[in-house]
Amino acid sequence: MRPKAYTQEEIKTAFSELKDWKLNANSISKEITFKNFVQAFGFMTQVALEAEKLDHHPNWENVYNKVTITLSTHDAGGLTELDFKLAKKINKILENGF
Repeated sequence: MRPKAYTQEEIKTAFSELKDWKLNANSISKEITFKNFVQAFGFMTQVALEAEKLDHHPNWENVYNKVTITLSTHDAGGLTELDFKLAKKINKILENGF
């Protein structure tokens, strides 16, 4: 069963636990700049593995050393527990060496 969309209060609470993310209307996003393309792609590979475990995949873009990630649960019409779980995993990957 897929999670339900968070209420505005749940979004505020969950978002307050994230570092360096932007809150949009129905999504959260983050832009990360790396030293080079290989480092950016390595980061994306690690995120892909975590996203697959959650069965929740980001919208993202990579241009050379920059990765832009947007998270939203489309079938719920907004932000859910999955978005914040993946955002925390992404932050953890960044803390551990990227």
